[in-house]
Amino acid sequence: MLFDTHVHLNADQYSEDVQEVIDRAQSEGVSKMVVVGFDRPTIEKALQLCESYDFLYASVGWHPVDAIDMTPGDLVWLRELSSHPKVVALGEMGLDYYWDKSPKDVQKEVFRKQIRLAKEVNLPIIIHNREATADIVQILKEEDAREVGGIMHCYSGSVEIAMECIDMNFYISLGGPVTFKNAKKPKEVAEAVPLDRLLIETDAPYLTPHPFRGKRNEPAYVKLVAQQIAELRGMSYEELAETTTKNAKKIFGIK
Repeated sequence: MLFDTHVHLNADQYSEDVQEVIDRAQSEGVSKMVVVGFDRPTIEKALQLCESYDFLYASVGWHPVDAIDMTPGDLVWLRELSSHPKVVALGEMGLDYYWDKSPKDVQKEVFRKQIRLAKEVNLPIIIHNREATADIVQILKEEDAREVGGIMHCYSGSVEIAMECIDMNFYISLGGPVTFKNAKKPKEVAEAVPLDRLLIETDAPYLTPHPFRGKRNEPAYVKLVAQQIAELRGMSYEELAETTTKNAKKIFGIK
């Protein structure tokens, strides 16, 4: 049984066939998924989906690219949503220095506010990091994020930084890039991370794994991620699937 810890079934790319996408995922052994919302429209859609399917859960947060659009009222709203029975995490949140829509200082402030909120409501956090590793690690330390811990989503950094994040009570989640032929770092991380700190995800509809790279991603393909990691670690696919599902249930507090 597989657990896709990060999927955007709330994306426009699934507006025509979300039921078929969910059916395909289940037929490939995906038993649970966390649908991630990162602004008002995507959060509302994530909650609608989670209320319709008992095996879907939601994470709610504010994406760093859109940090400049976040209002004080949005933060209040996130606090209210944190008590929803299907909300299992806050995020995705973090820093994104690739896109320049939101100034870095605004991104950092919104990131810090969400970490503080997570500590208030005792929920783990899901971290989005694009070209901002040093600043993210520094903020996680300064805000004592280890108190709630969380997930380094679609991790693309070094083994050394991964271990630093694990020391701060974070799990390392790997997605489609671990299947790419020349993806050296994700493969090294897949082999090195302690098994009890490893998660799998798709980030669908983005980052589609090989051999479907270039096409729309979907949660059924998390099986390809699991198979690749099992192969890299020299272990059975079944054990990798079982352990990463157990890890996901633990971080998200799902019985």
